[in-house]
Amino acid sequence: MALPLVLVSALILTAAPAGAEQRAADEGDDIADRLEEVPGLTVVAEQDTEPGFRHFVLEYEQPADHDDPDKGTFNQRMTLLHRGLDRPTVLHTSGYHVYTDPFRAEPTRLVDGNQLSTEQRFFEPSKPDSADYADLDIRQAAADHHRILRALDGIYEREWISTGASKGGMTSVYHRRFYPDDLDGTVAYVAPNDVDNDEDSAYLEFFDGVGTDPQCQQDLAALQREALERRGELVEHYEKLAAEEGWTFGRSLGSADAAFEVTVLDTPWAFWQYQTEERCGEIPGDDASADEIAAFLDDVYGFDFSTDQGVEPYIPYYYQAATQLGSPSVPTDHIDDLLEYPGLFDAASYLPDDIALPDFDADAMPDIDRWVRTRGEQLLFVDGEFDPWGAEPFHVREGKRDTMRFVAPEANHGASIGQLTPEEGAAATAAVRRWAGVDDEVLVRSFERVPALDDAGEEERERRTP
Repeated sequence: MALPLVLVSALILTAAPAGAEQRAADEGDDIADRLEEVPGLTVVAEQDTEPGFRHFVLEYEQPADHDDPDKGTFNQRMTLLHRGLDRPTVLHTSGYHVYTDPFRAEPTRLVDGNQLSTEQRFFEPSKPDSADYADLDIRQAAADHHRILRALDGIYEREWISTGASKGGMTSVYHRRFYPDDLDGTVAYVAPNDVDNDEDSAYLEFFDGVGTDPQCQQDLAALQREALERRGELVEHYEKLAAEEGWTFGRSLGSADAAFEVTVLDTPWAFWQYQTEERCGEIPGDDASADEIAAFLDDVYGFDFSTDQGVEPYIPYYYQAATQLGSPSVPTDHIDDLLEYPGLFDAASYLPDDIALPDFDADAMPDIDRWVRTRGEQLLFVDGEFDPWGAEPFHVREGKRDTMRFVAPEANHGASIGQLTPEEGAAATAAVRRWAGVDDEVLVRSFERVPALDDAGEEERERRTP
């Protein structure tokens, strides 16, 4: 499954409306002083950014277990892009690490607001010294965000909107489920919703029909078979590359052979998650050399991603997927006779042996799904038509409680409001601005076809992680 989106510049700060720079100047050092006064909050650094904005790297002390304060604390890393005390604030999460350079997610640009970006618990360095993975669940993470909002709500007194893409979008929804009154609206991009982890037929149906030309998926399937039939020489290539790069396999998947198999299994997923149909013609055929096949696998999926070094930063995600979030499936009928590691395509396969796994919580996602469908308010979901994660999306009752879902035509895991049809994009933009209390204000570059910068700097690392 797992992590963050299109490769774009880390800094898109749109032109400021008249008076914004003066407003920021009038505030002087007040925002820094006020941040320093918040109990448990530390201003680690202030970074240079464009005029009209101030950017801070912050840490906020959180309990390792919100139900047992005696279990110790950890510092949760955050960034703050300050626009003005008179502006709404966007709570942005990647669901993983936080990107520490200044950038604005799409909703932040739509409302010309402040942006508080958070790192998720257990992702380095936002991790207790003696981490008990039993404290890593969706309710504990929601409580982290709830405490942060309570701490800063006295500074930023206008509306709050939450947002995130992929796992960040999921995280935003979970926060709303447990603390529905914390925020005035939520924009969740490309967020999967695996209600029943044992029922994955939607993913298989997705690969049966994805794209405008069936030949593309057929070529990807043929490539998988060709790669596995030439496993010996391709694994040798992988092992040589690993030796050159210092990669190992013993802590996660166990061997280069197993890592190669999961790379082959995951390549069609990675292709549709991040590539476009223009690349279908580049898929190697059965006359391709081993080097050509390896180059394509490395480019689309990334040989480093299945190594110990590639897996380690995302162990908290794999733990959550194995205990609450669920894992997807991919078609294997065409290659079952060539697979040597049954059950490898599962989040638990990536976890080291020293992390104990409890029984899967089969009630967690149905509870979230039920809340979204029957009680959720001011929720906007944006999915991509060609994104495999959209095979199991969140569903809302259109027209009920100001909730909506739109699918960007032919978009992948980088889908944005700017990629919607003009009519749907206008409806989505209006909703975000209405929730933020700026629907009557001057629109500032609100409907450009500019991708949202969620998980900026992490996008190239994400494969089968939302």
